[in-house]
Amino acid sequence: MKVNAFPGHNLPLGCLGCFILWLGWYGFNGAAATSVEQLGSIFVTTTVAPAIATVVCMVFTWARYGKPDISMCLNASLAGLVAITAPCDVTDVLGSLIIGAVAGLLVVFGVWFLDHVIHVDDPVGAVAVHFCNGVWGTVAVGLFATTAAPGNDTLTGLFYGGGFSLLGKQLLGIVSVLIWTGVTMTAVFLIIRALIGLRVSEEEEVVGLDPTEHGLPSAYAGFSIMDIANTMTMDVNENTNLGIGDHDAASDILKGPSITVEQASVPSSGIYKVAVIAKLARYDALKKAMNDIGVTGMTVTQVMGCGIQKGAGEKYRGVEMDATLLPKVKVEVIVANIPVKTVIETAKKALYTGHIGDGKIFVYRVDNVVKVRTGEEGIAALQDVE
Repeated sequence: MKVNAFPGHNLPLGCLGCFILWLGWYGFNGAAATSVEQLGSIFVTTTVAPAIATVVCMVFTWARYGKPDISMCLNASLAGLVAITAPCDVTDVLGSLIIGAVAGLLVVFGVWFLDHVIHVDDPVGAVAVHFCNGVWGTVAVGLFATTAAPGNDTLTGLFYGGGFSLLGKQLLGIVSVLIWTGVTMTAVFLIIRALIGLRVSEEEEVVGLDPTEHGLPSAYAGFSIMDIANTMTMDVNENTNLGIGDHDAASDILKGPSITVEQASVPSSGIYKVAVIAKLARYDALKKAMNDIGVTGMTVTQVMGCGIQKGAGEKYRGVEMDATLLPKVKVEVIVANIPVKTVIETAKKALYTGHIGDGKIFVYRVDNVVKVRTGEEGIAALQDVE
């Protein structure tokens, strides 16, 4: 099973989000303080652990992969914050340093384990950050709690001479939470699956949840080609031919479900380019269909198109916004021995849904093809053999 990486669209924004969380964590952990001295100690441990986790992760990924992994380092910062949350008020600087160092390595291992061992899809590394390091932080209380920390006069961990008593209680707490969460969330997800389902459709996965769930072309306006000013809107004018709207006046061909492709007078040795523009969601079906009829190569381009058919009228902050540019995929195939009609009919079957926007198929005559490596021309240049 292959693991596919989906890089974040904007690392500076990711860094900003991470540091905003880090800043908020001071209030989160600081709420445990009962005195100014204890508050200062909590702020120190809440600073040291994520800082050390980030540096350790950077050094490890640098040594392991040849370059420091920025996104993993950001997760390590959060991992350090998660790990220090439970022991923030009972440990000292040395304890927080060790806790952070382990968190920086544990988050990398957690991501690897989910991706490559149990094959669980966790795009943002939430399990590695929150589960793995939440458990580690809970265990760390039983290891690094010390009465040297301001405000802690009773709890002593294993490494500070407290024995296994506190550590045992922490482990019991972990097991209890795991059992409770496993039972309750299994029931919740079974109910959700029975009522509305746990996954969206395959087409919605390809198109994205921004348009299907939230009514937006994209949550990242700078990465979705959109005509915000509506300067590319195409309107109907005296030269526009939209076809015949009256059923009685239309020809038999227009009344049919689709226009029949006439057999063209194509020489058996001719070379043609078939260009298909279709929905992104139908690309996999089209690719498989082309391969089934013997097409072994194609050029694929993600394109945007505009026309009389506009995108759904979306609203942003109460103002309607026309998405005049719609995302499509353009597949170009060069054929010679495979009949063009076969390619067209196969593409039509793969793309047809019966809705507007199924796509268009264009056929072009190709004068010549030259294979750069061998200098072969014509049909010989299209052969796959060495």
